[in-house]
Formats: sequence, structure tokens, C-alpha cells
Amino acid sequence: MFDHILVPLDGSRLAEAALPAAVYLADKLGSSITLIHIIERNAPEEVHSERHLTEVNEAKRYLRDLAKRALPHGQQVRTHVHTAEVTDVARSLVEHTQELEPDLIVMCTHGRSGARDWLFGSIAQQVVSMGKIPVLLVRPALEQPQPAFGLRQMLVPLDGKPVHSECIPMAADLARRCGATLRLVTVVPTLETLGGTHAAAGKFLPAATRALLDLDQTSAETYLDEVASSLQPDIAVSREVTRGDPAPGIVAEAVRLGVDLIVLATHGTVGTEAFWARSVPPKVSGHTRIPVLFVPVSDH
Repeated sequence: MFDHILVPLDGSRLAEAALPAAVYLADKLGSSITLIHIIERNAPEEVHSERHLTEVNEAKRYLRDLAKRALPHGQQVRTHVHTAEVTDVARSLVEHTQELEPDLIVMCTHGRSGARDWLFGSIAQQVVSMGKIPVLLVRPALEQPQPAFGLRQMLVPLDGKPVHSECIPMAADLARRCGATLRLVTVVPTLETLGGTHAAAGKFLPAATRALLDLDQTSAETYLDEVASSLQPDIAVSREVTRGDPAPGIVAEAVRLGVDLIVLATHGTVGTEAFWARSVPPKVSGHTRIPVLFVPVSDH
């Protein structure tokens, strides 16, 4: 599935927090790894309080040394430095996916705007939005060194819409090859957490709206049972339907279950559905330290 993993690095230890996940997946899946650095035009002297790599030969040495220091012996690894300075690092990374043909991008979610900009508006979010390749976002640990990465339990939020179920085969394959359990979850809104036109309907027709939401919960339980049955017995699967606001509900369920990875279908910049609007994935990733795998999907 993920035969070639691309890891963008800027020279900082924070960016290197993506390496344990890339190494783990490469070991489990037999993948090759490419470490890449983009030379940024008019780059700041420091990034994350560390010296920023702005010179080509220095960047090449850094990637070569890092490959020897941080990757296991025998790991198939390449390094690539984009020597022409660019102003849009995120777009350049996406363009490199056409040249290097990775199946997965693994990167740290850090931005220059402070703690609140872990995803939205950051380079990582832009790569997710513009690209068509799955992106695994990893937050750097508060402690050093970065702890080992492993997959024992994976959370897959679903809403019953066919387009969002397109992430299931990838999640199932990853769980199967890593020996992980899949936790399927659907968060059905309550009257108080409805948004947009649904909130207006709930205000004027509260009893009818509550009844419809209860039906949604029953339908969600049936749907998740069907998905779970289709994946068993090859994979250990459990399912849960909760009520509340989707993004906080997903985060709360991930914490409660102690999962190692959240798998999210995303439309990038296109989606406008109430549940899977552009705001949900950034809210999920921005409010949890659990790694998030974004799987691009598109409406047919």
C-alpha cells in the first residue's frame, strides 16, 4: 500500500518528530523512505528556535547524516534537496509528489504562528488541502527524545456517506498489516450541537428534529455493524455511536479508547458537508496529540 514514504524536513528537531512513524511504517510495510528539504526563498535565520537550512550543500549533508543517524541499518532511503529557492514550500512539496511518486507523506504538524496554528494555515494543512496523496501528521512530543511509534488501535470516524467510507479499505489494510484493532465511530449531533440550516430547523421544530436525530443514531448503529461485519474476521473491529459535536466527539472517543492513530477522510479545500466540512479535520488534528492520517476523497 505505502511503498514509498516521503518525509519533509526543515532541519529542526521538531520536524524530525515525523521520523519514528515513517520508520515504523517502512518496517511493517517494506517501504522505502525519501527525506526531502525545500530551500525557501528569504527564509528566516531560525526555525523553531533552531538554525534554518538555507544553503544547498548544508541541507544535503544534513539529510545524509540524518539518514545514517536516525534510520535503521538496511532501510532503503534516499535524500532530495530542491535547490531552486521557492516562496511557497507547501506547493513545492505537492509538486514534488508528481516527480518522486510517494504513496504517503509523513510530516510534523508545526507552524510559525504559535501553538494554535498546529494545522490550520500551516504548511502541513496546505499540503493536506492541495494534495491527492495520504498525509500522516504527527505532533512532536513534549518530551525528548520522540517516543516510539506503533499501531495497536486505530480510530476511523464515519458518517454513513459513501464518499467518506472510501478511507475504510486503506485503514483496514493498514490495520491488518500492523496487527491493529479498528475502532469505528460515528458522532450524531444533538439538538444543541447542530450547525447551519439544521440548527435553524432545530430551533423552530425541536421535537421533530430530535426525532430525526434519534433515527440517525439508529441508522448509524446499523451502518457501523454492517461495516464491522464486512471486515471481520480478518481484523478485530469494534464500533461506537456517540452524540455531540463531531470534532470534539471524535477527539474524546480517541482519548477514551487510547488509540494510536485517527484516520480521517477529507475533501481538502472542497468539502462543504455539515459533518465533514473543512472545519472538522483541522479541529480534530488541532485538538489532539494523537497522529492523524488524512485520506483524500472526492465526490463522484
